[in-house]
Amino acid sequence: MLYIVISASIHGVVGESHSLSERVIFLLPSASASQAASGSSATVLRCFNLKGKSSSKSVNQVHHTNATEAMAEPVYTVPAFRQRSADEIEEYQRVSTHVGKGLASIQKELHRMRVATKTQVENIEIKREVQEMMHKKVTSSTETDKAPDFLVALRPHTVWETTPVKLFCTVDGHPRPIVKWYKGGKPVDPLSAPGKYKIESKYGVHSLIISRCVVSDTAEYSAVATNSHGSTTSKASVTVKSEFLSRALSFSLSCVVLVFSSVPHLTVIHHSKLEITMLDRFGVSFGTEGGSISLVCTMVVVPDLPNVPPLAQWYRDDKLLKAGKLAEIKVGGGAATMTLSHLAKDDEGLYTLRMWTKDGTTEHSAYLFVKDAAPSVAGAPGAPISVKAFDINSDYVLVAWKPPNTTNEAAITGYFVDKRESGSATWSQCNDAPVRICKYPVHGLSVGHAYHFRVRAVNSAGISRPSRESDKVTSPTCMCFACVGVPSAPGQVVATRNTKSSVFVQWDPPKHPNHLMGYYIDASLVGSKAWAPCNHKPYKHTRFVVHGLTPGETYVFRVQAVNVYGLSDESQESTPIAVEPALTTPSAPHGITMLSCDGASMIIAWKSPKHCGGSKINAYFVDKRDADTLAWKEVNSAPTKTRTYTVDGLTEGTFYEFKVQAGNLAGVGMPSAPSTPLKCEAWTTTVPGPAYDLALREVRGDSLVILWKAPVYTGASAVTGYIVEMAKKGHHYHPLNEEAIGHCYLQVTGLEAGAEYTFKVKAVNAEGIGKASQTSEPVVAKALPGTQEIQCGVDEDTGDIFLSFEACEISETSNFAWSKNYKEISDCPRVAIETKGKHSKLTFVNPDVSDLGAFSVVVTDTNGVSASHTVTEDALNTMLELSYNIRHPIVPLKHQLNYEVLEKGHVRFWLQCLKMSPAVTYRFIVNDKEVTSSDSHKISHDVNTRVIQMTVDHFSKASEATYTVQIHDGRAKNQSSLVLVRDVFKAVLKEAEFQRSEHIRKQGPHFAEYLSYHVDDDCTVLLVCKVANVKKETVFHWFKDEEEIVLETPPNVMSGSVALPISLFSRKDQGHYKAKLSDDRGKDTSVFDISGQVFDDIINAIAHIAGSSASELVLQCTPEGIRLQCYMKYYTEEIRTAWLHKDSKISSSEKMRIAGTAEMAWMQIREPSEKEKGHYSIQIMDATKSHTRTFDLSGQDRGRVVGGLPDVVTIMEQKTLSLTCTVWGDPSPEVTWFKNENEVVSTEHAKITLEANKFASLTITTVTSEDSGKYSINVRNKYGGEFVEITVSVYKQGESPPEPKMGGRGATPAPLASKAPAQTSIPQTPTPSLKSPTPSLRSSTPTAKSPTPPRHVKSPSPARSLKSPTPPRK
Repeated sequence: MLYIVISASIHGVVGESHSLSERVIFLLPSASASQAASGSSATVLRCFNLKGKSSSKSVNQVHHTNATEAMAEPVYTVPAFRQRSADEIEEYQRVSTHVGKGLASIQKELHRMRVATKTQVENIEIKREVQEMMHKKVTSSTETDKAPDFLVALRPHTVWETTPVKLFCTVDGHPRPIVKWYKGGKPVDPLSAPGKYKIESKYGVHSLIISRCVVSDTAEYSAVATNSHGSTTSKASVTVKSEFLSRALSFSLSCVVLVFSSVPHLTVIHHSKLEITMLDRFGVSFGTEGGSISLVCTMVVVPDLPNVPPLAQWYRDDKLLKAGKLAEIKVGGGAATMTLSHLAKDDEGLYTLRMWTKDGTTEHSAYLFVKDAAPSVAGAPGAPISVKAFDINSDYVLVAWKPPNTTNEAAITGYFVDKRESGSATWSQCNDAPVRICKYPVHGLSVGHAYHFRVRAVNSAGISRPSRESDKVTSPTCMCFACVGVPSAPGQVVATRNTKSSVFVQWDPPKHPNHLMGYYIDASLVGSKAWAPCNHKPYKHTRFVVHGLTPGETYVFRVQAVNVYGLSDESQESTPIAVEPALTTPSAPHGITMLSCDGASMIIAWKSPKHCGGSKINAYFVDKRDADTLAWKEVNSAPTKTRTYTVDGLTEGTFYEFKVQAGNLAGVGMPSAPSTPLKCEAWTTTVPGPAYDLALREVRGDSLVILWKAPVYTGASAVTGYIVEMAKKGHHYHPLNEEAIGHCYLQVTGLEAGAEYTFKVKAVNAEGIGKASQTSEPVVAKALPGTQEIQCGVDEDTGDIFLSFEACEISETSNFAWSKNYKEISDCPRVAIETKGKHSKLTFVNPDVSDLGAFSVVVTDTNGVSASHTVTEDALNTMLELSYNIRHPIVPLKHQLNYEVLEKGHVRFWLQCLKMSPAVTYRFIVNDKEVTSSDSHKISHDVNTRVIQMTVDHFSKASEATYTVQIHDGRAKNQSSLVLVRDVFKAVLKEAEFQRSEHIRKQGPHFAEYLSYHVDDDCTVLLVCKVANVKKETVFHWFKDEEEIVLETPPNVMSGSVALPISLFSRKDQGHYKAKLSDDRGKDTSVFDISGQVFDDIINAIAHIAGSSASELVLQCTPEGIRLQCYMKYYTEEIRTAWLHKDSKISSSEKMRIAGTAEMAWMQIREPSEKEKGHYSIQIMDATKSHTRTFDLSGQDRGRVVGGLPDVVTIMEQKTLSLTCTVWGDPSPEVTWFKNENEVVSTEHAKITLEANKFASLTITTVTSEDSGKYSINVRNKYGGEFVEITVSVYKQGESPPEPKMGGRGATPAPLASKAPAQTSIPQTPTPSLKSPTPSLRSSTPTAKSPTPPRHVKSPSPARSLKSPTPPRK
């Protein structure tokens, strides 16, 4: 019989000190249930109001002057008929007593379990705290190193069999000692006898627990403590007495009784006495062949005894599993674990953990899927399954197995069977040719030997991995293989929804099972031809839950039957099914409120259920009852889809109660709690009624959004706005907006994170502020963990503008509800909504300005997951532009179409893309005519460099055109054009012809670099060039103004460089220079015009070197006066120089004549006077700077030669030469004589005298030709000095005296010697070396330079300003 569960609530009688409130569960037959639903059966149990009898006060209608008070709901008074009679009270007491006993028993058991769990949790917490305190104590103390020492030593024990014993000791030492346990001198290994020994070390106390002692445990036990400073040992004996031997040795029964009474027995605790509560349980798991996996279930065990672990049993497909090399089973430490170390498809199945508890057993099951490992050969089948060997005869064994599932692989053509002897690792193949059925008799076995077998499947692609090996051969078993073929195909396949990632599949068995082994189930996405296996081991039943599916996807399923002969044909596909959670009925609505009343009807509203059940709520049903009656009456037989309803046929002045039920595709859910009694009384106030349906969305740490619906009752005029009030917990309500807002939502900001708030809404019209709405549900200003906001973007592939939201949490029945301006979007053609799992996406269809606004999303059946995003006009325009670019993509170009003239006169047209795929296509169009690749037009592209190019071999006048490249790369395209007409074309054509002629020129000897100039460090000007493609027979000629220049050393063209040196460069060297290169292969010419700016540039370069090398001004006495001289590397009158006296420029005149030689620039002052005293300087100017040298003629007391010495002396041999002069200076100057720049030392032959510091003389007696030379006298003091040069010529007797040659240097002011004291009052000049008072003279004939230019000619192409404007391009 079908029973219906009805829940009722029984409350205590008013006036009792403790009211009883318990939920009572009643089971009623289905007939009674249906009657209860209609409210017409006497057997219906309702939720009675047992508050007892109250004072009967009539409800008087009160007229209120205030509009808000007029709508206040009157207080409801319990009618007299609800007061119980004596029989009713007796029945109530009987029921409550019976129910109370049951509840008391349940409460007692719950209390006991709570206490036990609490005790366990407290013990764990205490242990944790003690450990932390001990750790802190140890780490905080400053211990000294200490050898181990037993503070509490082991003590001996004598126990009975099957009882536990605990040996413990306390050890001190630093570092902390390590304790090891020994039995009879041998280490105790807990793993050698699992569960027998348990070694613990806590808080310095070390213990060894022997769980169930036997006589063989009698021995001497020792604990050895060791650290880095030594070790120590404590020993104790354990004696285990046998109960049977004790009785046999006793002298009397009384003595035995005495012995047994003196030693108490420990109570044996059976596994069924434990209370076990499973906590974290293993779920559906997925593994791969060859891998490992652990199934773990944590639990709370009360009491948790170390010597009584829980009894856990593991099952696979209802077969008990035992620990072995393939499965490791552990129980203890609050967890039960099974580890499968080497997975095979045989391990696939439904795993069940069964625990023995006080109340029987508790268990948990979940499926483990094991998929095929990667095949050794692509396309090879999976490994066979369930290989078993049957001992049929003494010399052969029959091996049978199950075939693997094949979905996308080729069909299996057969199997190979392998064998190995136990104890051997070598496998040998049993059959030479593949066997087609799943059984094979293996012959040639040795009698009495044990064997293992494995199987490999074969198809056209290759051989599979081997199966798991079989167990040893079992005893003879009768096997019947009477089938003659594979089973027939299974029948109809039906798939139904299960969870958000699984589907429940059922099918009909095949009509011809032919000793069926099981089924393989395959799945495929709708629209895809690829099938994937759902199980990898034959499943025996005709129903299966397929796990691991993608939520939101649509699948079809098929089934194949399998036996020893292979797989059947596939069944027909199931109907497509979307992976969604199973539907449930919605939860109960809540928050019933009255919105309006006219005296004969009421408009009521309610809030939607918190859980919709996975389907849209499409129906609401309202029941009512008179508050003075018990029977409910149906208000609407036809469902209403809205959450407001007008209840007609009411009696004015009567109180009514209402309840509401919600319905969806799964059915009608539970009814709401009854509303408070509502009085049917006409509303006549002029202000609006209450707003309703308050909802809180987008709750964050400092903000939220509140939504509501407009009041149904508007009062005397239309509603113009709303006032929202907020109250923090413990505070009064206050308005959030001073002026009424016109829409039905408000974003509230400035909240305190973590605080609790409630809200009310009041409508406003022209008459005033209306009644407040119901108070919202309390909300805490705190975002849900992992909360994300709506993201707005443009799809990079399609160009669609979208809003995307990912929920931080979701339930199996959740839906995403999108809204615009907080009005729900339903079947709107302007948007498309797509939801997968936690992700929902709203895509705009042809977006425009009408799509501006605030978009929000709410995830149903969650704890308020919601978010919003406002689409602004600027953001929309930006996304529209991006969308257009994506939908109309272009090939991005890094460089537009351009041209390049190559060295042979070829013209290359090219462009470069930023992106390019190998599938790019393009075409060149010249004057609206497509050009294809040919010998004259070579067209190509390079994906790596993303360059497209066309090379025109012969660019001519016919090539004047507009060039265009059109590119297509996938959906993207672009084009680029280049116009080559008129002047632009002429320039390109000229360059192409030049490059063509250059190419022809370079086939013979030619100039790699044309003529250019270079000024050497000694101011020699070099005309340099570089030649190429020369040979020994190549001839090189220099010309100036068409006249050949013949050098002493012919140019060496094989060196690659040729130079023409021009020494003492001046204006006479201007002209037209030419270099010619020729041999039998051709000739080449380079010209260079030295004139104009080129000449000025050369002079400036010389001036730079000369100015940098210029010496300071020196003074030379001459017969006419004095001369200021500046020595430099080279001087010519073309160098720009300026002489200044007291910063005034001096022009050449009779008084001051300016001139120079190749070695110096000088200024002659004739008959100097007082007026010529002062500061003199010379400026040598190049193109960028001025080089200045100075001399001061202000001083009068410097050392100088007053007179007496000639410039030239001629004397005959054997005569006496006397060079005498008068010197002057204050203080008296020092006098030094030099011959040929070497100081003369006074000897008998050359005697030096200085009389009265005034008359200096050099007397050479008996002169010879060796005494000829240049003599000089250097007169100096601290203020300066000068030197005078005399040329002495000695001739032989009988010869004519040589004519004197004028032009030598006269008196020259000598710089201060290093011996002179330093003075600051008179400017001084730097002192040259005493051995070289006169700068060396430069030879008037320049040294011949190498025709090869110096190495510092770096550039392979000289600067444009240095190049010859020739050769002409012919």
